[in-house]
Amino acid sequence: MRQYTFSIPQKIMVGCGVFSKLSEAAKELGGKHAFLISGPSLYRHGVVDRAITNLEEAGIKADYFTDIEENPSVETVDKATKAYRESGADFIVALGGGSPMDVAKAVAVVAKYGGSITEYEGAHKVPGKIIPMIAIPTTAGTGSEVTAFSVITDHERNYKLTVFSYDLLPDYAILDPELITTVPAFVAAACGMDAFIHAEEAYVSLAATPFSEAMSEKAMELIGSSIRRYVANRNDIEAAENMLTGSLFAGIAFSYARLGNVHAMSHPVSAYFNVAHGVANASLLPEIVRYNALTDCGKYLKIYNAISPIKKTSDNFTPLMLVDAIRELLADIGIPENVTEAVRTVKGRENTTEEELMKFIEPMAEDACKSGNIAVNPRSSSIEDIKELYKRAIALNM
Repeated sequence: MRQYTFSIPQKIMVGCGVFSKLSEAAKELGGKHAFLISGPSLYRHGVVDRAITNLEEAGIKADYFTDIEENPSVETVDKATKAYRESGADFIVALGGGSPMDVAKAVAVVAKYGGSITEYEGAHKVPGKIIPMIAIPTTAGTGSEVTAFSVITDHERNYKLTVFSYDLLPDYAILDPELITTVPAFVAAACGMDAFIHAEEAYVSLAATPFSEAMSEKAMELIGSSIRRYVANRNDIEAAENMLTGSLFAGIAFSYARLGNVHAMSHPVSAYFNVAHGVANASLLPEIVRYNALTDCGKYLKIYNAISPIKKTSDNFTPLMLVDAIRELLADIGIPENVTEAVRTVKGRENTTEEELMKFIEPMAEDACKSGNIAVNPRSSSIEDIKELYKRAIALNM
């Protein structure tokens, strides 16, 4: 048995109403002046103002930056870093889904150590502790509040760069299910699938350990039993809390076990076509689960039973049944099960054809192979394998 190490250094608050504990967490952190990084939708709906009011009533000054797009760019990080420095703040509050969280982590690095976020691309290039941070997720999907990653789009290269360092972990995470009850159904479904895929890929990863497997199994149990209910009714508080907690456990799992071909291949899809991250992941999942089935040693049955209403035993289960169960889940929650349909969800790309997408297989495969996740995918993959997987995932009738 190989050696492995893990730790959970953060303080995590979970439950209805814990959003009100923001100022309490800020004081424990020693913060005097907050800089909130969030998105435009949360600003319009008053969530940013609620956070600012909570802080200011406790005597903590607050400024904010909300000009963040989906799949945030290097340029956005630069703007947010400039605003942070001008504010004079001494800690960051990341409020939102994966995009604000990724930007907040990047700002916390660049504002402290200088340069561009592109200089920190890769693993363990962050010199040390970053600016103190409190993370408050408003979607149940990325798990960014407990992950050691920041993913930023570099438009000059049509590439999603990843910064990986355990110094990126926020000091506090506040998970309030009431904050995710107003999420649109499609966003809830896409984010929920992202969380599930984090757990699934970490579970079958070659880098999995008993610790990460325990996190993955609980994440899949919570998400699998709740995602249909939550998408159908976001006001189902029990389902919402299960999704948030499942997303958190999945985030912890993949911080230690990494991911696999799904995430390696989805980043180019998002970079080239601006497909939402969770949708890009989901559109690739069935074909990659089929591809990895040859390596299954019993884990596929547990994944199947986590998401399927009809449970199986080892006597009446074969690994490829999981592919059908995933397709059924995607259909139930309204998420495309192939890349062509995923790209068609992007405004202005509704009429994209398979033939158009096939032209991008070569550069997307080259970018996917730059990801370290390929190395821990359970089935080894050459660039030709990745090209074939893209081809199958793009095709509508294979």
